[in-house]
This record gives sequence, structure tokens and C-alpha cells, in this order.
Amino acid sequence: MSSANQSIPVLVAGALGRMGSEVIKAINSSKDYQLVGAIDTQKEKEGQDIGSLIGLGPLDVFLSSDFEGSLCAASQNVPKDGSNNGAVLVDFTHPKVAYRHTRTSIAYGVHPVIGTTGITSDQLEDLSKFADKASLGSAIIPNFSVGMVLLQQAAAAAARFYEFAELTEMHHNKKADAPSGTCIKTAELIEEQRSNFNRSFVEEEESIKGSRGGSRASGLRLHSVRLPGLVAHQQVMFGSNGETYELSHNTIDRSAYMPGVLLVVKKIRSFNKLVYGLEKIL
Repeated sequence: MSSANQSIPVLVAGALGRMGSEVIKAINSSKDYQLVGAIDTQKEKEGQDIGSLIGLGPLDVFLSSDFEGSLCAASQNVPKDGSNNGAVLVDFTHPKVAYRHTRTSIAYGVHPVIGTTGITSDQLEDLSKFADKASLGSAIIPNFSVGMVLLQQAAAAAARFYEFAELTEMHHNKKADAPSGTCIKTAELIEEQRSNFNRSFVEEEESIKGSRGGSRASGLRLHSVRLPGLVAHQQVMFGSNGETYELSHNTIDRSAYMPGVLLVVKKIRSFNKLVYGLEKIL
């Protein structure tokens, strides 16, 4: 599968989830990609055609709960000439397994594209070194939305002028981690412009613990909301004497992420290291 004219082989982990099934639909609608594996932990559905399970009709790809076995099968098609054009894993699973899944994928020579959030900074550093040693293009993407990348760039630009800022992220109530990886990434980009925020003028007291959100070392405060009916939403609010400056991004439907997912899948095979954030791919 080394020819540029051939479709890119893709495995999807978390295939029955909201994002995973959306990825499979996007892959199926493009001739540039070929679904070669569907992985999920719902063992009672193992062996069933993933297309039928998510309403697409038969795709001749059958659900597996064997993560390593699926990677092993896909890695058989990875050329040994160092040309970095093998299979790609798209992972939307759970924060508890995101690190292990990324490391295992690299070990098998399958390019990981990780949309699962919750990977710590120490784990990110370890994975970066591991990908460097393997010279394997790998991507950890907290958010695949182009609009979110634009918001983050605007927030970083604004941070040069405002020393007071707070971030709020809102997601559906089935999201396991808080704050979101996207919100953390936004905070990190803001902190690249200024190291200290929100100096205190009073001694604050919380009558309910956590009312003021979580505080980062920089002083930035992050607030998380979890409610049914939400998809993914983020607001960055800057304040100064006599004014506030607000940036917001709202995801109405998960299809908004698919152009970003497919772009990363297409481009990651030309990298030989780990990249963190969609802005590194655009």
C-alpha cells in the first residue's frame, strides 16, 4: 500500500462510539481512505459487520475487541523501507487507555491519530521520545475543529494585551475527563504569551469548593460544565478596566470534526515525529 494512488488504510478504535462511528462514515464516503479495522470493547457485538452496526450497511469489516491483534494485522501492510506510508489508527476511546493505545500503535508501526483527551504532559513527553526513536509520524489532537484552532490563535494573540482571563468549556455529560484537553491546550497557548494571570486583589473564600474553577500555575482559571444536550463548546473571556473581550466556539454536530480528522490521517504519514495540536498539521 505504498502507492500514492492507493487509499490510506485506517483502523478506528472506539468504533461504536459517537466520534468513532462518525469517523467510519467519513472514511466510507471518500475514495482516499479504506477502513481495514474496527475496534471496540463491546464484546457482545464482536464479529459483526461494523457497517451494519452503525447503519451504513455491510462494509465487510468486522468488529474486534482485540486492540493489539488488530494493530498486528494492519502492520503486516506497513512497508519495511522506512517510507512511513502504512496504516493509520484513529482513536476515540477513553482517557484511561489513550496513552497505552498510542504507545502500542507506535510499537506496531501504525501511525496513531489520537483524538482521545486526558494524556498528561509527562505521558506526552514520553510518547514524543518514543515516536522520535521509531521515526513514525504520530498525532495527538485535542480538537479536530478548524474553528477551534482559529479561536486558540486569537486567544494567544489577545493574551499579550490582557493579564486577566478565564476559560469555560462545556460538554455532554458522557465526557469522562475535565477540564477538556482542548481547554488545557488553549490555556497552554495563552501561557506562551504571558506567564502570570489574574493577580488577586482580595482574599477569596469559596463557600462551595470549586466554585472558582480550577487554577493553573499561571493563575488562569478553567471551568467545566457537563450537561446532556451539549456537544462541545468553549469560551475564553479576557477582562480589563472598562471592557471584556470574549471568544467562543460552538460545535453543533460532530461532523464538524471530520475534515480535520481526514486531513490529519492523510498528512501524518509524511511526518517522522509526534505532533500535538491540529495547528501543527494545517
